Amino acid sequence: RGMGAAMSPRIFGFIFARGGSKGLPGKNIRPLCGLPLLGHAVRAAQDSGVIQRIFVSTDDPAIAETARACGAEAPFLRPAELARDDTPEWLAWQHALDQVEDFDVFVSIPATAPLRIGADVRACVEAYLAGGCDAVITVRQAERHPSFNMVDMTTVAYVTSPRFIREHSGLFQGRVRAVEIPAERAVDIDTELDFAFAEFLMQRRSKG
Repeated sequence: RGMGAAMSPRIFGFIFARGGSKGLPGKNIRPLCGLPLLGHAVRAAQDSGVIQRIFVSTDDPAIAETARACGAEAPFLRPAELARDDTPEWLAWQHALDQVEDFDVFVSIPATAPLRIGADVRACVEAYLAGGCDAVITVRQAERHPSFNMVDMTTVAYVTSPRFIREHSGLFQGRVRAVEIPAERAVDIDTELDFAFAEFLMQRRSKG
């Protein structure tokens, strides 16, 4: 890290993808419109234009292999005790930091939100780089409350610093800024129905 570090921060993207998953077994590598689910996260990171390296943290060699085929790096396997259903994701974040070289900005890009686009990831990174916050989260308008201006937290992206992750145990221990994402790009996949809905939206978008 020479003199140039101040000018252009090193921004790394991370996708956390466990082999076992309560809701939809094998969902992380299941094809969605011809691309494995986690491949959509890799593509959004690539399309953002701001992320230099993309790492996948997984306990499953098959997921690691798929990750590499999709253009991400998978240089380490996550230990099983950090890949249980009840493992706080924060611990997996801390573990990932210890496996890669020094960098400045951490971006988590969950595989479960495949309709996000590169511009959404870039908007989150830019909001973080603008300063005045420790972390950036994403929200969408809550369609269940048409009469109120309510927002739901969503899983499009999270941005913070490696240092914040090491020194804290949750995003909300810091100052958090929210970036709003249109609801149709913030769909979170947890069930068969979500998967079908995401496929429908993605096909509709490609006909555009």
